[in-house]
Amino acid sequence: MTQRLLVIFDLDETLVRATDNPTLEPPDFILYGFRVRRRPQLENLLRSVSRFADIGVWSSATDNYVEEMVRKIVPADVSLRFAWARSRCTRRLDTENLEEYWVKDLKKVKKLGYSLERILIVDDSPEKIERHYGNHVRIEPFYGDLEDRVLSRLAAYLERIASVENVRTLEKRGWHHSTDEVRPDISAE
Repeated sequence: MTQRLLVIFDLDETLVRATDNPTLEPPDFILYGFRVRRRPQLENLLRSVSRFADIGVWSSATDNYVEEMVRKIVPADVSLRFAWARSRCTRRLDTENLEEYWVKDLKKVKKLGYSLERILIVDDSPEKIERHYGNHVRIEPFYGDLEDRVLSRLAAYLERIASVENVRTLEKRGWHHSTDEVRPDISAE
């Protein structure tokens, strides 16, 4: 029997837009001085995915921010397996630009009993998944556009691939353009 899929969602620019820019009008709510807008279809996405997969949230934001954001955006009838923040990320240094960034190492998720073959992470920042590109579903950043329809397409895509035994073998680039049958990436074998 195939293990249940785990889908991990990033927060900022993936599920929500949080900014101190006053031009984001109207915000859905204000959190720690940030004007926050939920990405359109967010609740439908979470409810849909929860039918066929476990759900986690993992952000490189602070623990308090993640806790409060999750409380405000996740519907009461959707259970999360976990909601992790920067304290669960690994700090890295880009030596070329001398800038710090945070990596989400999926080996930490394996400790919860999931195999890497059954984990997907939806994130707009590929550098945060540098150790696990085969698990990454890259999503276009969300900057507050009320006409955005990405999450509806994402829900349908995730449902189509939920039963694939090893999601790491799938070619996920261009997922948002595809309505075809799911095919493994033969170069991954």
